[in-house]
Amino acid sequence: MAKKNVLFVSQEITPYLPETEMSRIGRYLPQGIQERGKEIRAFMPRYGIIKERRNQLHEVIRLSGMNIIVNDNDRSLIIKVASIQSARMQVYFIDNEEYFHRKAIFTDENEECFDDNDERIIFYCRGVLETVKKLRWSPDIIHCQGWISSLVPLYIKKSFQEDPIFSESKVVLSLYNDDFKKPLNDEFRKKLKIDGITEEHTQGLDVASYENLSKLAIDFSDAIIMGNPEINPNVERYARESGKPFLEHQSQEDYIEEYSNFYNRLLLT
Repeated sequence: MAKKNVLFVSQEITPYLPETEMSRIGRYLPQGIQERGKEIRAFMPRYGIIKERRNQLHEVIRLSGMNIIVNDNDRSLIIKVASIQSARMQVYFIDNEEYFHRKAIFTDENEECFDDNDERIIFYCRGVLETVKKLRWSPDIIHCQGWISSLVPLYIKKSFQEDPIFSESKVVLSLYNDDFKKPLNDEFRKKLKIDGITEEHTQGLDVASYENLSKLAIDFSDAIIMGNPEINPNVERYARESGKPFLEHQSQEDYIEEYSNFYNRLLLT
């Protein structure tokens, strides 16, 4: 039987960012899934606080060079890669000078959200999917972790569903306690549109709040995981009431095995 492929679209991966529950899962889950016989690819943004030399990031010339249009502006997509030798895995980084070279992640020194976080999420999600297409690597499972991956379910189900690379992909969404306080730009709903996405698909984003963005991601995902033991209660309630396969928060000792079994059950449906 052919190996199954799992794509991880992550917000945080340690050691590139400080250790949190999300970044730790971003690091060790792909390794654990790979060790259980699946092929993996892991992506994260190349935030400006990541030290390239220390982490030995280098550009992948054959994958770089595409442009992604966001809000009528051409943005250059640069792909970088680093290896975690002890895990025998690589991490791909989505990079762009406009969006990811500042020395911060989502907020400035005053803890104010960056005004262009809306365009950064669009660029990241589309950048991952376009790169996977260029790799000609078809994921059976796409696991989204963190709000910056929240547009992937919509794009997979409505814009890329006819593409043979993604036509059989199942989307798993992990929900974390990673709320942002200020809604994204008022134009976000218009900016995110690409072929296949209609007004109806994004009607919940008149206010692009964390809750509404999370609900959109839930709507277009195939299964949900509680990434943290406590998350936004309205988002948790919406996820539970969606009727989709739901995995409770797992302990640090058990989560890799439980996630692997969850994937396997989803692949049988």
